[in-house]
Amino acid sequence: MVQVVNSPDSIVDGQVAPYLEPSGALRMTIPKGRIQEKVLGLLNQIGLNFLANDRSYRPLCSDPGFTTKLLKSQNIPGLVALGRHDCGFSGYDWVTEQNAQVVELLDLGFDPVRIVAAMPEELAERGDFRSLDLGRPLVVASEYRSLASRFIAENNLNAIFVQTFGATEALPPEDADIIIDNTASGATLRQNRLVIIDEIMRSTTRFICNRAALENAGKRRVLEEMTMLMKSTLAARGRVMLEMNVSKADFDKLVVDLPCMKAPTISELFNGGGYAVKISVPSADVRALIPQLVAKGARDILEYKVDKIVLGEV
Repeated sequence: MVQVVNSPDSIVDGQVAPYLEPSGALRMTIPKGRIQEKVLGLLNQIGLNFLANDRSYRPLCSDPGFTTKLLKSQNIPGLVALGRHDCGFSGYDWVTEQNAQVVELLDLGFDPVRIVAAMPEELAERGDFRSLDLGRPLVVASEYRSLASRFIAENNLNAIFVQTFGATEALPPEDADIIIDNTASGATLRQNRLVIIDEIMRSTTRFICNRAALENAGKRRVLEEMTMLMKSTLAARGRVMLEMNVSKADFDKLVVDLPCMKAPTISELFNGGGYAVKISVPSADVRALIPQLVAKGARDILEYKVDKIVLGEV
């Protein structure tokens, strides 16, 4: 569990770090909306639990060393950069859009999307958008003002930018010729008869903090612990542990080319009649792997989930 220890001082990088009083709690912000549940689920797995009702923007954290606020993802990078919050979770697209001066601590991989330029099918059929002549400036619409402006400049377009506030895909063809929008699968664009003409960037959810928080030894320690625990939790997702027994006669046949992370964990059984073998494998491989293990002499096979994998050199 990540928490601020209740002692006057703690040791960080060989130096004494001041205890974080409640007034100096780590100020964390969480995106409200589609990735809120995933972020809260991950924080729960590292020992941070939250209590809030549907109307609350300030969920109560089980660890008094944290204060938490729910905000729209678009608002988080700028507010973290300003130091209004020490850390937060936001899409990389909004970090880039705002050129937010923050430190990225971890790519969670949540909510993977592409930021693309798209236009109506009938316009795309008329040729390359860079040479499209409508007898007027193109209308480019997007929530992403900075990314759209860069797209216009890089492609040397004679265009007017229109700011949107959601449902950007609904503007063409009457109100926009090109849109800059995020898409996970492209299904919404296709449903609106829009064709992707360029990919601007890819984005996932990132854990970010401001530089001042890292300069505070106590907050830096907590941020580093959080990052390590979240990274180990994400590494464990999609993997399971398999334990099995094998006789001495079948041991060599079983362990040759046995899938594992670095090497299988092996210990001799108490009665000396064989060995216990433990491996960590992708859960998707288990269906095919277990029959193979049985065929090579494995017995008493146990399968169970892994909550965390803390990677490192041995």
